[in-house]
Amino acid sequence: MIQAIIGSIIAGLIIGAVARLILPGKQDISIFMTIVIGVISSLIVGIVFGAALGGHPWISWIASVVVACVAIVIYGGITGRKQLNR
Repeated sequence: MIQAIIGSIIAGLIIGAVARLILPGKQDISIFMTIVIGVISSLIVGIVFGAALGGHPWISWIASVVVACVAIVIYGGITGRKQLNR
């Protein structure tokens, strides 16, 4: 159980970081929120694609990053934080 939680946190960190790298500009978002958005994205994709497609690992990772990108943009819109030009 503990290993699954730690694995989800590490996966969320990676997915959130990749999503932030893909998005243009600098996002004004904390590392904690990056992890939270990454973990939630991974869980959503795991549930939806796991049931629909059988859960192929690479498709799940790519879909998780896409969902995390969308979630970061939505989070920025809700909190009123802007993307900063580099």
